[in-house]
Amino acid sequence: MAGCCRNGWPDPPEYACEGRDAKTVAAFGEDLRAHGGDPDAISAACIDMSRAYISGVAKHLPNADVTFDPFHVIQLANVALEEVRRAEVRSRPELKHSRWMWLKDKKRWTKRQITQHHDLSRMHLKTGRAFRLKEALRDIFAEAESKAEAEERLTAWFQWARRSRLPAFKKLALTLKAHWDGILNGFDSDLSNGAVEAINGLIQAAKARARGYRKTRNLINMSYLIAGNLTHLPASPYRTTSCATGK
Repeated sequence: MAGCCRNGWPDPPEYACEGRDAKTVAAFGEDLRAHGGDPDAISAACIDMSRAYISGVAKHLPNADVTFDPFHVIQLANVALEEVRRAEVRSRPELKHSRWMWLKDKKRWTKRQITQHHDLSRMHLKTGRAFRLKEALRDIFAEAESKAEAEERLTAWFQWARRSRLPAFKKLALTLKAHWDGILNGFDSDLSNGAVEAINGLIQAAKARARGYRKTRNLINMSYLIAGNLTHLPASPYRTTSCATGK
């Protein structure tokens, strides 16, 4: 299950199952009850903008206020930015080989990318406008100190995006408007899927080392071993031996 929940525990429990639909949330609730928890006591849930997860949380975690993960909001902005660049590169070949520069955090730019951005930003490109929109959205999530401040800045950003003459960002603005309350809830709940994304990175690394898993259940078991903070595992029945040689 992608997301995190708050119900009073200092650390939310890890849970994994097959599927990416509303039944995933139902299975999470059933597992929580089986371990002494109460899905009705969960007050906040952080998810992406999947309709299935939204529906699942509404039905199976009825008292949880939804927060849409800021990471996925910025990810949507990156997708819109790349859509603008791909369309413009056909007429502006200068944009070739610049994709990662636009998508990368400015703080991590190489000297070459700094120079590349300086040169491209003087050409009055649509991609440059798209980049400024994306960075302004990122700044809101990084800098807004209250829900009220975030709403004021997001409203101004929405109006800018709708007037941008960039179809990808006009569409993104409407997407954010449709999920407005859940986006703003994040400035109260202070939830994000950062921890989940970090765990996912560890799991993907394990998949790569194993060259994939034949059964999903094996991957889930490995995920618990890697990230489940398990403390009750039995001791290994095997003795550890070592040998040394000398000359």
